[in-house]
Amino acid sequence: MSKTRYFSYTKPLATILKMRMYKLLIIPILFLASCKSQEESKDDFISFDGTKIAYSDQGSGEIVLLIHGFIVDGNWNWKESELKKQLIKKGYRVIIPDLRGNGDSDKPQNEDSYRNNAEVKDLIALIDHLGADNYMAVGYSRGSIVLANLLTKDRRITKAVFGGMGIGFTDPNWHRRVEFGNVFSGRTEPNEMTREAVEFAEDLDVNFKIMGYLQDHQPETTIAELNTIKVETLVICGDEDLDNGNPKELQEQLPNSRLSLVHGDHMSTPFSEDFAESVIEFLNEK
Repeated sequence: MSKTRYFSYTKPLATILKMRMYKLLIIPILFLASCKSQEESKDDFISFDGTKIAYSDQGSGEIVLLIHGFIVDGNWNWKESELKKQLIKKGYRVIIPDLRGNGDSDKPQNEDSYRNNAEVKDLIALIDHLGADNYMAVGYSRGSIVLANLLTKDRRITKAVFGGMGIGFTDPNWHRRVEFGNVFSGRTEPNEMTREAVEFAEDLDVNFKIMGYLQDHQPETTIAELNTIKVETLVICGDEDLDNGNPKELQEQLPNSRLSLVHGDHMSTPFSEDFAESVIEFLNEK
């Protein structure tokens, strides 16, 4: 096992590495990741509703915001990624938040704390807190879903990257979101599609109720709203990744965009050199 061992909440069972087969390997990896996390200090600030949001701030130069996916936090998604390493090396300031309910950020127990695009409001408040006039943003998996809505609300974003994402999230009744919301909220039992996610979440000891809230109140962005986004965007996916719908169909709905396919599946792609090179090439272009 390696640092690529985190879960995509939309990963079909047939293409996920079997969690139970690697249990003895995952546990020590989780322990080591936890130890490393304690060594890396984080900053925090109080967001719009009093929720504490934790984030790491490394490097100097233009700001690049990295937004993590479902179940995991900023450390898991980005800390050991080739993208983060290369961004800092090439002179960028890398900001990695833990979205509310995750990592070192506050984990409110009341459902209202996750309604009305609260995560998007947190990211806007974070950029306000940093005093930045503009920034670039990269999301992966569910982080791309959050980023899509953020793009409709914050004009300070100069470039955006949708990683590991297709067109599926634009449907408010997307069956994968509904299924995962139901199982984490305890409304249904795990099934073939959700069982691996449940096992992984158990290993990470995340709060199931909060994960359910995050699915039930996931930020929504319609195709019509995507059509209004003028910011230059990159849609990038592994060539074996159709977990979240067709990335080409997503790219076609973004007026000023391009598509990049790199080698990998949903699990491995964000840690690869090809992913990092493609994203940095896009961000570097003037």
